[in-house]
Amino acid sequence: MSKTTPATLALTRAGVAFTVHTYDYDPDADSIGLAAAAALGESPSRVLKTLMTLVDGRPVCVILPSDREVSMKKLAAAAGGKSATMMKPADAERMTGYKVGGISPFGQRKRVSTVLEASAAAEPYVYLNGGQRGLQVRMSPADLMTAAEATATEVAA
Repeated sequence: MSKTTPATLALTRAGVAFTVHTYDYDPDADSIGLAAAAALGESPSRVLKTLMTLVDGRPVCVILPSDREVSMKKLAAAAGGKSATMMKPADAERMTGYKVGGISPFGQRKRVSTVLEASAAAEPYVYLNGGQRGLQVRMSPADLMTAAEATATEVAA
């Protein structure tokens, strides 16, 4: 597995500190984020998932703990819209350049608005997808927000 991806290159360019971690990706897991947390021996609140959504038709990247679900109502309000839906997997892959299960908020083909669940911003460190299935990057929430140009707000259900 290559540890150099568009995500790790983007983080290096952004000048933020991060470490790379790998685990055995299980495509049949009920929850990829929870499986990653278990494989890494970390709390699901620190292993974040990246979801691609549409708010009033505009793409928005949402980052939240792997044991939480996004509230579409809260997301729409946070993004200044009226309604939010999940992006179709094929559309998310085409827009980001990553495969589902390996979508990272960093190094996507198109820069989109990014929202971080506020509870994750309070963690001392977090893990996020590094742009490849089975590849995670560990970093501080502050560096995550800098590199992803994310805003922290409450979007979990």
